[in-house]
Formats: sequence, structure tokens, C-alpha cells
Amino acid sequence: MEDRDRGFDLEDRLATLEDGDLKRTLSPVDRVAERGYFAEPSGGDLPVLETDEALVFASNNYLGLTADRRVQDAARQAAATVGTGAGASRLVTGDTMVHRDLERLLAETKDCERALTFSSGYAANVGTITALEPDVVFSDELNHASLIDGCRLSGAETVVYDHRDVADLRSKLEARAEQDDAADERWLIITDTVFSVDGTVAPLESICDLAEAFGAWVMVDEAHATGLYVDGGGVVQAEGLADRIHVQMGTLSKALASQGGYVAGSDELIECLINDARSFVYSTGLTPPAAAAASEALHLARHSDARERLWENVAHLRDGLESMGFDAPGDSQILPVIVGNREDALALAEGLRERDIVAPAIRPPAVPEGESRIRVTPIATHDKDDIVACLEAFRTVGTELGLL
Repeated sequence: MEDRDRGFDLEDRLATLEDGDLKRTLSPVDRVAERGYFAEPSGGDLPVLETDEALVFASNNYLGLTADRRVQDAARQAAATVGTGAGASRLVTGDTMVHRDLERLLAETKDCERALTFSSGYAANVGTITALEPDVVFSDELNHASLIDGCRLSGAETVVYDHRDVADLRSKLEARAEQDDAADERWLIITDTVFSVDGTVAPLESICDLAEAFGAWVMVDEAHATGLYVDGGGVVQAEGLADRIHVQMGTLSKALASQGGYVAGSDELIECLINDARSFVYSTGLTPPAAAAASEALHLARHSDARERLWENVAHLRDGLESMGFDAPGDSQILPVIVGNREDALALAEGLRERDIVAPAIRPPAVPEGESRIRVTPIATHDKDDIVACLEAFRTVGTELGLL
């Protein structure tokens, strides 16, 4: 018998990550909010939280609603009334009025006929793209991994265009249109609206113009935009483009303080997904407490001052960082402080952490070589003193490292 090891050398793989400063670890936190206590990786024992409270500038809890009593009460009431879990696929017995209420509110907010919730944003993207069965997808080069995986799983030919480059997208559309069989193909243009690492915003109106010129559909990922713009909507609503975009996807796990994803669009689109999106059909429904929490958070996003407080904090923090000399580009609530090499980025993140500011270093392969950065995200519940503390930490550590 052949004596060979066809297994996996995981120790060597982990060692390679360690050597390249790429190995990630988990650090438990006591709560998801503007500040919290963190613990080092604990092995097999229960973690012991550190005694010093840290300010968190690394959260996607943009409106600070995870700790809001009204959101928590909505989740508790749903658990007590409906149950802690859906118990089955929505197509079996897992469909509840809590789901229907959330989907009605999402459709209203996104200016669409209907919406459908998924167990995660990842499931929403993968399920939607594969269900649509496009022949060709035109995808922004910085699109989220779930969009990329959805394209791969769909079997579509994927044409990648340069980030936010409308001219490059046009040239790729023109080149494809010249092929003999292009007339019978189904085309889908896909983009994030707010890009999670760069903080940039897609040129949606120009993308819609191209889509209409070439007869393509447009799908957008509003994960980092839902809840933050006009009336609790996303960039689509801010730019008044709901009637020109065929598929609006987003998550419940960021500004809406819950867990899950959604897709909003026409009645026909949602019926198609209910029947053909495998990640919906073969998954247990979103938990009722998650659905209820998201509903209440969306209500607050629309009818409270949380959005205004967030954007005030963003402006304060951006102005402060740029006045020091840091490069903090982007057009959204995500502030990427560009440092350069990974060593400086890691040292800056460590220095901030020593001063009780939590903001991670983002380095290759997540970003190109030479573009390592600190990803800074203020939230609505940071007060002015919190923003000042963050800026002072950046100034102190940046000066010590010779970055300023």
C-alpha cells in the first residue's frame, strides 16, 4: 500500500502567517459599544478582561445602537413572544410576523416594492448573485469578498474594472459588447456603495448611466451605508437612484445593531430569491430577536438624531487628523489613516492600544503594499471628549514614531 501523507500541514501554514505578521487572533470584549474591556486570547480558559477601559474606534456599530435600551427591549420581547430562534427555514415554519414587519420597513426605507432578509450579509450576496444566474458580471476591483465569492459560485464570467473608474467600466462594457454572442447575454454590474477599507463611495449615477446605455442590471452592496443617510437609507437614497438600481443589498449587523442581511427590489426579484437563492431556501430563518432588534434600530435611524451625531463626530475626527498631517482620504464615516508600510501601521495601532484607543492596522494582503493604514470609525455615541482623546493619542504616537 502507498505510504503517503495527503493531509494538511497546518502548523507550517500558521508559522508562515506568524512570520509575515499576518496571523490574526481573537480578543473578547465585554460589550459592543463606544468603549469596553478587552482580553488577550485565553486558550482553553475563560478570558479575564483587562481592568482598563478602552475607547473603541474600530466598530461598525456606527449609530451606537447595540447598547440602546429600546433595541435591546425589542429583542427581548421578540424572544419572549415568538422564540429565540426561527426553528426552520422560512419556507417551512420559520416565517414570522417579526420577519414580515422588518421586511416591510426595509422595503419602505429602500424605496422598493419588497425586501427579503437572510441569515447574514454574506448569504444575501452569494444567494442573490447565484440565483440571478448572470452570464457576465462587471465588478469593482475593491468589492467585498462576499460579492467576489458570489460571482465565482454563479459561474459567471467576471470582468473586474478599476476602483470607481467609470471610464474603465465603460471600456470593458464596450469591449464585451463587440463580441459576437454578447447580445444574448445577461449582464450585471456590481459595486459596494461605501467601501469598507478605503471609505470611498461609488459613483452610482454614472454607473446607472452606463448600465442603461448597455442594457445591464445594477446590484449594489449598501452594507456600510444602510441606516446612515437620508431617512435611514443608504447612498442609493441619498442620491435618489432607487428607481434605477435593480438590486439593493445591505446588512443588519452594522448600523442596524443586529445580525443578518437583506435584499430589496421588485416583487419579481424577491419571489425569485425566495425560490432560487439556495442560501435562503436551505438556511434557518433569521432569529426573531435579531429581526426585532433590526426593526427598532432602523426606526431609530430614521427618527432620532443618531445619524446627525455620527456625521458630526466624523467631521471632527477627520479635521483633527488632517490638521496634524495624517492622510485620511475617503468620503464616508470610514476614515483610513494611510501610514505606508506594515511595520509602522502595526506600531501605530499598538501605541494607540497602549493609550486605550482601539483601532486596527490594516495591512497586506487586505490592502496593497505601501498602503497599510489604521481604519478609524467613530460612532454616534462617542462624545466630544472621546474624539479629543482619540486625536491626542494619534498625535502622541504619531510623533513618537516619526510619522508627523
